[in-house]
Amino acid sequence: MIKNGKVWDGEKFYFADVLTDNGIIHSISPDINEDAEYTYDAYGKIVSAGLVDAHVHMRGLNKNFGIQAELSCIPFGVTAAADACGACGDKALLDSFMIKNVVFVPVEIRNNKACFETVEKKIEDYGEKAIGLKVYFDAKQPEIKDIKPLCEVVEYAQKNNLIVMVHCSNSPVPMKEIFDTLRKDDILTHAYHGGENNVSVDNFECIKTAQKRGIIIDAGFAGHIHTDFKVFEDAVKCGAVSDVISTDITRFSAYKRGGRYGMTMCMSLAKHLGMSEEEIFRAVTSAPAKALGKYNEWGYLGVGRCADIAVFDYTDEGFDLTDKGGNRVASKKGYRCVLTLADGEVVYKL
Repeated sequence: MIKNGKVWDGEKFYFADVLTDNGIIHSISPDINEDAEYTYDAYGKIVSAGLVDAHVHMRGLNKNFGIQAELSCIPFGVTAAADACGACGDKALLDSFMIKNVVFVPVEIRNNKACFETVEKKIEDYGEKAIGLKVYFDAKQPEIKDIKPLCEVVEYAQKNNLIVMVHCSNSPVPMKEIFDTLRKDDILTHAYHGGENNVSVDNFECIKTAQKRGIIIDAGFAGHIHTDFKVFEDAVKCGAVSDVISTDITRFSAYKRGGRYGMTMCMSLAKHLGMSEEEIFRAVTSAPAKALGKYNEWGYLGVGRCADIAVFDYTDEGFDLTDKGGNRVASKKGYRCVLTLADGEVVYKL
């Protein structure tokens, strides 16, 4: 039983108690008066559906910078995640994780061409876990000359019923070209990068048009690495609010980038930069669940659904980050996860 909390069910806030039974949500209602083996008083706290991180890098799937899945997720209230560069093809490893998961298979670009030699085998290895393709479409990659390789990735994805996730933190072409190439339900991560060809060039019109077409905009914070805080803040003011908030967490960032880096810090950054609490919680629950095709399984609290639940307060959880453009965002307050349940089991308690 979780009592006296402000419930976020994936779509709206309201005050209620939440009772689970055998890993399933049994009831959500004010003043539930049933016996429970364990009761947690969430007075003054937010009781949310378990968070969904649409962009992580898990140890064992990436040889260079993956981090142990539970360490990077559970203490931040994340109960489901998508690995955004599953290069190793190990479905058994994914099945062993406590957190629920899917994977994006990476596509390399060489000599301005998308290379699919190993993609089909990795998709086969991952089975139903493979929901999409991840492509690093960035000016830092000298192999990219124009939009052509991204067009090839999208065409391949179309034929194979896959989502495309595009990493773009230094766009090699105007952002409008990228958005015009992507389809409904494709994902652009690190959407608020600074520098040349960023989304503020046309006062965020390209991003608004993309969202109207159903393209998913993911903040992909990575701490201060892939997001320009001024661009993000200006976007929020203009109504170009990110659909999804993700961490892009790796072994180089967890717990040590500007504070205790993880999903809660990303949420705190978004709050400091102007997103409303409703927009923030939607962007870490129901929106990424929908984007990853897991609408019926993740990101919502509801009677009969899996009891993945996280409880948060807003307290002395400070952070201090300065992006590459010199924009500093610092606060003594931030979101903090105090309780995480996975399948109705307490797996983290502060």
